[in-house]
Amino acid sequence: MFVKIKNDLAAAQERDPAATSKLEVFLTYAGFHALMAYRIAHRFHKWGVPILPRVISQVARWLTGIEIHPAAKIGKGFFIDHGMGVVIGETAEVGDCVTLFQGVTLGGTGKERGKRHPTLGNHVVVGAGAKILGGIKIGDNVKIGANSVVLKSVPSNSTVTGVPGRIIKTEGADRQPEATMDHTNIPDPVLDRFEALEREIIELRKKLDNRDK
Repeated sequence: MFVKIKNDLAAAQERDPAATSKLEVFLTYAGFHALMAYRIAHRFHKWGVPILPRVISQVARWLTGIEIHPAAKIGKGFFIDHGMGVVIGETAEVGDCVTLFQGVTLGGTGKERGKRHPTLGNHVVVGAGAKILGGIKIGDNVKIGANSVVLKSVPSNSTVTGVPGRIIKTEGADRQPEATMDHTNIPDPVLDRFEALEREIIELRKKLDNRDK
């Protein structure tokens, strides 16, 4: 557990340019505080201690605005940037070196039992306000744009955006550095289609005008 907490601390300093030192992260970062509380609650949960894990998670929620169920499985090097409004459900699984921005939900789609929350692979980046819902799988090196709603599984090395989420880009197998996602230049497939239709209409108008002459 302590090794994972150390890795979480290093991940926050590595991925947030505002972090000047590990001490600053340790004392002032709500995402790190919530994660530290989760690591403790998860250990008690694995030991079968009743009630206490949920009490710890609820106290952490009140203090940080981040809710992580003690039964969730989270790998090493996890980083929550800012973090207010982040929710991670009971059966969610998160791989190594994953980054979540504020307002992200790893949630379910109803009252179904069993595996009802998503599984995230390694080196995944999830933009602010994105919702990943249901027992789906997000592959390694996936980037999910801000405010996307992902309801279907996503293969590795993909970029997803939109409501519902659509795969707009598939990259090579080479892993990109953590938290690298150019939010301002993510392609918009709907806009691209409208622009293509507009170009087709302009071409058709030109042909009709030439016929009339």
